[in-house]
Amino acid sequence: SGEGLKPMVLKDIAGIIDMDISTISRVTSSKYIQFPWGVKHMKSLFSEGIKTESGDEVSSVVIKDLIREIINNENKQEPVLDEEITNMLNKDGYIISRRTVSKYRKELNFPAARLRTKL
Repeated sequence: SGEGLKPMVLKDIAGIIDMDISTISRVTSSKYIQFPWGVKHMKSLFSEGIKTESGDEVSSVVIKDLIREIINNENKQEPVLDEEITNMLNKDGYIISRRTVSKYRKELNFPAARLRTKL
């Protein structure tokens, strides 16, 4: 999937064009781009970078794919907690906090583990 995706972060763009990150954020927040397949919010083209133990950075898109996969394959009687997802990702070398895992899970529209329980 997106294993090779490197994050495009506002900070990098700001550095390249020698402008403040707040300017880049403000400009991209109010702009849309027309692609042949539809209109995209410019801000959606940026992602956060998640560091790995090897010192590389991967796109948050990759992490969200991993979280989606973990939840889709969980035991529905005992869904995985955000804490457990965090531990799995940390074990795989991704440096990520439980708060960030929770944020990404919500962005993927998955409810909390207790609300995913199927009897």
